[in-house]
Amino acid sequence: QVQLVESGGGLVQPGGSLRLSCAASGGIFVNYVMSWYRQAPGKEREFVATISKFGKTHYADSVTDRFTIFRDNAVNTISLQMDNLKPDDTAVYYCHALGVGGTEDWGRGTQVTVTS
Repeated sequence: QVQLVESGGGLVQPGGSLRLSCAASGGIFVNYVMSWYRQAPGKEREFVATISKFGKTHYADSVTDRFTIFRDNAVNTISLQMDNLKPDDTAVYYCHALGVGGTEDWGRGTQVTVTS
């Protein structure tokens, strides 16, 4: 089991940028596939981006070319650089860890609000 703590959310205007971070502890971080999900009010949680332990990335179509996911195995952290934010990006963003054997852990989330 790994503990995940997100940070970096906030209020931003359309077209602006934010960088989210997720700090992991309690597990062998390098073995986890790490991802970001988000949940907007009244909607189901949806996939945003993922990064493998080798650094291979994959994005939801809605964020491709605007969001970039990073991982730093030396400090057990992933980040999500979000550029050209849109009101539809407003959501609670969650960090997710998929471990060996299919174990899953979630952070508590960080709120991102995009509004003028």
